[in-house]
Amino acid sequence: MTESSFAIAICSRCGSGTRPGAELAARLASPGAGKGFRVESVACFAGCERPLAVAFTAPGKASFLFGDIDPIEDVPALLSFAELYRGLDDGWCRESERPAGLRGKTLARIPFIAGLGQ
Repeated sequence: MTESSFAIAICSRCGSGTRPGAELAARLASPGAGKGFRVESVACFAGCERPLAVAFTAPGKASFLFGDIDPIEDVPALLSFAELYRGLDDGWCRESERPAGLRGKTLARIPFIAGLGQ
């Protein structure tokens, strides 16, 4: 995968007051964080009952949406999942294969649908 061949998208509206999405985006985009992905802020994932919402998406792969993400404590788990996701041909993995910090936090796994937008 190339440097920007997958994205970690973070809800910019999740949380009250402090908007922890911006804090998490800065941590994931920092020079010491993982490589091979870009970090994007999005307006809303409709995961408001379980903020902070974070998605992983790539061409030709299933996408994942996680909720209940802590912008400090869950950074290592997100970076670990980024490494796992990069290596998955189709993006699919079992919950037991994901980092422990993300288990029970999956809001959705969305299959890749070929032929759209072509």
